[in-house]
Amino acid sequence: MRMGRRSFLKGASLTIASAVTPVSRALPAAATEAGYAGHAAAMHGAPKYGADFCHFAYVNPDAPKGGKVIFGPIGTYDSFNPFFAKGVPALGLDLMFETLMVQSFDEPFTVYGLIAERIEFPADRSSVTFTLRETARWHDGSPITAADVVFSFDVLTSDKSIYGKYFEDVARAEALDGHRVRFDFASRGSNRELPLITAQLPVLSKAYYEAHPFDRTGLDIPLGSGPYKIESFEAGRGISYRRDPNYWGHDLPVNRGHWNFDRIRYEYYRDETVVIEALKAGEYDLRLENSAKLWASAYDNPQLEAGFIVKEEIPHERPTGMQGFVLNTRRSLFRDRRVRAALAYAFDWEWTNRVLMHNAYTRTLSYFSNPELASSGRPGDDELALLKPHREQLPAEVFTQEYRPPETDGSGRLRAHLARAGALLDEAGWKIRDGSRRDPESGAPMDIEFMVQFGSDSVERMTAPILQNLSKLGIEGRLRVIDTPQYMNRLDQFDFDIVTAAFPQSLSPGNEQRDFWGSVSAATPRSRNLAGVRDPVVDALIEKVIRAPDREHLIIATRALDRVLLWGHYVIPQHHIRHFRVAYWNQLERPQTTPKYNLLVRQTWWERP
Repeated sequence: MRMGRRSFLKGASLTIASAVTPVSRALPAAATEAGYAGHAAAMHGAPKYGADFCHFAYVNPDAPKGGKVIFGPIGTYDSFNPFFAKGVPALGLDLMFETLMVQSFDEPFTVYGLIAERIEFPADRSSVTFTLRETARWHDGSPITAADVVFSFDVLTSDKSIYGKYFEDVARAEALDGHRVRFDFASRGSNRELPLITAQLPVLSKAYYEAHPFDRTGLDIPLGSGPYKIESFEAGRGISYRRDPNYWGHDLPVNRGHWNFDRIRYEYYRDETVVIEALKAGEYDLRLENSAKLWASAYDNPQLEAGFIVKEEIPHERPTGMQGFVLNTRRSLFRDRRVRAALAYAFDWEWTNRVLMHNAYTRTLSYFSNPELASSGRPGDDELALLKPHREQLPAEVFTQEYRPPETDGSGRLRAHLARAGALLDEAGWKIRDGSRRDPESGAPMDIEFMVQFGSDSVERMTAPILQNLSKLGIEGRLRVIDTPQYMNRLDQFDFDIVTAAFPQSLSPGNEQRDFWGSVSAATPRSRNLAGVRDPVVDALIEKVIRAPDREHLIIATRALDRVLLWGHYVIPQHHIRHFRVAYWNQLERPQTTPKYNLLVRQTWWERP
């Protein structure tokens, strides 16, 4: 398992605790000319689950409680604050914190009540009001109030937090009484997603953080309200969570079948080889495998043959997003689009997939790798209506060609590709002199560093052939492997040339696109705009995505944004798969129905008694 960050937001790598309205207090959802009110809210259409539902379809409501599950991530941690813009937060902290509402995982984007039992907003979507459950409690037994919610909004949208851009269009929060809070929006009705993303606001204890400064990193155990508490930890090496027997939300209908383990533990490792051997030795219970080579060759052992370890490929329907070599355009050598395009010719993906990855992957051709949202062919009339006003600012290819990364025959012979790369570099002024590509202004040789996190063996293997091809172009390429704290710090500060990174997407793209590609986020430390995209056309198209009035317009705007990003050559695309590769010890069991968009091991699996 690789370390993740944004646990609470749409499109994040981890998911937050789930709970919804209990049957005894459920109120029917209703949409009228005056607005909408209900136990849940969907981005488009109606929620799948009515107010009287008993549990989500992808859980086993009778799953036994007890036992434990241990995970073996690679990395380390130095903080128990997952919201502040400094430090490396421990995995699993989202087990302690909860949001106003929570997303289901068999719908594109629908939220159901957790701390809030009811959501309502006017027809013009100029605000949203949440009614909190009177039973909602912090771990110390004190009630969760509207004052806590207002405090959470204020601190999480300050410059001390990583969430400011996500809630940018929310103007303010106001406590109407002890259990009702209203959020007013800066843009009336033009951002349909705002009520739902506001529902994803993590709620923090005002009393706790007034006594413990929010902007302090460290290992003080925070006060939460979720189903688990920190039981013990070894700084940087491991952390254990214990299910709270007094958890206030355990009887909520969607919590039936959730939170079955008494204990959840993370044992940190430093090396990919060691971590697999530790799984086979039974030192932890489950691994989500990202390496095709390791999946094909590293798990054969007597435990697997005897059935004690289960090796399973579990299909999913989640958008794969984009994974690739990210070029940091804050660096002067990557500011010319022709240079970025040239470097893609040094990556022989077909050979890499055949020789290094057992032909296990599919090449990624879109930032929204989903048939409905991804661009294809030439832009149609609807897309052209969005693109033509920016024709002078866009590459001609956006209007005339379908984007395809350079393709090879997989033989490893790249003479034609390297010739094309050389021509592009020459055109951009980076010509060979004294055996090296030289900066057209300073005359300095082109020197590119690929930064890799320690333990990422598969990324190292994929990078090595590129370095050889770059040398043939007169480019000095280097691989820099660094430990997790230094890697995360340099990533947060955008101190790198090229890294391998993934940009997960949801079925309903929206406000998170500002954090991925927006000009403001390019200068915001710890944002997800690793490429440093600063393009007014991208900014304009992001706003079209966010303010799409319906699903049809959302699809059109997303496809147009996809084209502009692809032809910007900010990323050299890598690959994806449409199933989870999971190896786990057979005392773990899972529901018969798998959620479409997430694996939910911690939430819905259990240990056989």
